[in-house]
Amino acid sequence: QLQLVESGGGLVQPGGSLRLSCAASGVTLDYYDIGWFRQAPGKEREGVSCVSRSGITTLYAASVKGRFTISRDKAKNTVYLQMSSLKPEDTAVYYCVAGPSCADFLRFRMDYWGKGTLVTVSS
Repeated sequence: QLQLVESGGGLVQPGGSLRLSCAASGVTLDYYDIGWFRQAPGKEREGVSCVSRSGITTLYAASVKGRFTISRDKAKNTVYLQMSSLKPEDTAVYYCVAGPSCADFLRFRMDYWGKGTLVTVSS
């Protein structure tokens, strides 16, 4: 059973940066496409970004394109979401997900979900 653990959330000022990490233990992430969803209070869950198992294909929501970068480190069995130029509207709980493909990510059909890490962007 794949278990995903997110880390790196916290409080940051507008314009700042954070790097979220998604780690797995006991099972390699190499078999999965990995993505990030987020959910802000009172809002629907939003797909933020996804990376294919090869690392070659990446997807980004329009709201974060140019500010966020997803990457994977196979040696560390970890996927990262580098977030820059953060805005108050980026405040949300961020969830790491794993599944067969980023196409499934777009359909909210990922098999494994982490418990989330809170990102708060505020001055």
